[in-house]
Parts: sequence; structure tokens; C-alpha cells
Amino acid sequence: MQTVSTLEMLRKSIAALRREPVAEGSISAPASIGLVPTMGALHEGHLTLMRAARDQCDHVVASIFVNPTQFGKGEDLDAYPRQLAEDSAMLESVGVSLLWAPTVEAMYPGGPQSFASSISVSGVSAGFCGADRPGHFDGVATVVCKLFNQVQPDMAFFGEKDFQQLAVIRTMARDLDLTQPPVSQIIGVPTVREADGLAMSSRNRYLSPSDRAAAATLPTAMKTAIAQIESGGPVDAALSTLKSALLDAGFSSVDYASLADASTLAEITALSGGPARLLVAARIGGTRLIDNMPVD
Repeated sequence: MQTVSTLEMLRKSIAALRREPVAEGSISAPASIGLVPTMGALHEGHLTLMRAARDQCDHVVASIFVNPTQFGKGEDLDAYPRQLAEDSAMLESVGVSLLWAPTVEAMYPGGPQSFASSISVSGVSAGFCGADRPGHFDGVATVVCKLFNQVQPDMAFFGEKDFQQLAVIRTMARDLDLTQPPVSQIIGVPTVREADGLAMSSRNRYLSPSDRAAAATLPTAMKTAIAQIESGGPVDAALSTLKSALLDAGFSSVDYASLADASTLAEITALSGGPARLLVAARIGGTRLIDNMPVD
């Protein structure tokens, strides 16, 4: 696996990967590339994305960049774990061809504060984490757009755990005509969970042993609420029960617990026949956990 940290080297490396021909019948075609953007601190959930990309593309390019523009004031930018050597070994073990690990200066020449351009995606970014973290999804959309233009992948892979983020990226790509080259497809990969059901996250490592045990209440309470909703019970009652279960288990607060249309992320109060999603964000021991699950 090759690691590059400058845009010049990235472009040369991508061109070299493209030149590796792949036989498709009697026609020789350029190699396909799948991109998996990450902020590092990798876990099995990230590796599942890499494997999905490897199954569908000839080469996988992973990026590791802790993006300062998606962190708000008082958030954990400085504390966010950085472990490039360990992450590199994990990526190499699952067959990643190229690691793009830019510096902040390489991604934002002159520094983030002097970077003049920003992408804002209205609608799907407005509620949930967008309401709790103003400017967060502007930073996400901007850096992902840059990554798409830098790597020019055929496919890009994102975890469904950050469901609102995935919706923002899909909307941005559609609106800015990024669903043809540089990116032909954006693939959502189902959430990978621990044995007790907690969604895998780099922030889980912040939890104390007691908080980690209590955190398992989150997926359990979500499943209970979904069962109530799918059986025809009132949505508001199911959500109220969910919130109470989390607070009783030791969560300090529930930022949101809502049922939403899976495409538009508009909050709904009853199932209407289309796909829906239960989205939750709650805080325990100083750590903010998010999760979502489909509702049939």
C-alpha cells in the first residue's frame, strides 16, 4: 500500500492505478477506483467499508483526514484520536491500494480560516445533528466534494451509521452533478455493530467501562420503539418511552429521538407506506452517541 500526503503525488498515484488494465471480455478497460473517506481511528466498521469497496472496484483509495471545518467551538478536534501508523496497518491488511493522508495545509492552503469556499446543503442538513452542530455539515460537504475532485473515484462508500451525513452527501452530489465523473455512484453500507448492538464508532473509546455498559441501552431502546411503531402504536409515545429508557440507564441527555422520512429526513408522526428511519443522538459520560435504524 502506498501512502501520499501531497496533491501532486496523489494525482500521479491515481493515474498509475488507472493504467493497470482490467480485461472485460475482449476489451481492455482502465482500472476502477473506490474511495472510502475517513477521519482515521479506524475500527471494524471502517474495514467493512474497505471490503465493500474492494469487492466492487479494482483498487481502493482510503483517505484519512481529521477535517477541522466540521468541528464546532468546544468540540473534540484536538482530542480526536490520531493513529496513522496503526490505521495504515489495518488498511493494508484489507487490501487498500492507496492511502491519501493530506495535511491541513494540503487540504486548505493558507489554513481553514482563510479558505474562502464552502458548500452548504439545505433541507437534509437542517435538523438533527445539523441543528445541534451549526456549520458541521457545511464542513462535511466541502471536504467530501474536495475529496471527490481530488481522487476522481468511480464509487464512494459511506457508512449508514452517519445517516444524515450520507443524505447530505447524496444531495450535494446530485445537485452539483457529481454523480457522473468524478463519482458515478455513492454507496451506503449498513451500520456495523458490537456484540451488544452498539454501533461501532471511533468515539466509543471515550466511554468509561460503566458508561460503555450503559450505552448498550441505546440500540435496545431503539428496537423496542421500532417494534411499537411498526405494530401501529403512537409514534410520540414510542419516542417518549425511548427517551425515558436512555435517561434511566444513565444518559445525561437526549439531543433528539425522531422518526423521519428516509429520503428527505423530514420528521413524520406516522408511517405512510414509504421508508422511514429512527434517528437518535444522546449523551453519556461526556460522549455524544448517534444511531439510526430503518422502520418498515
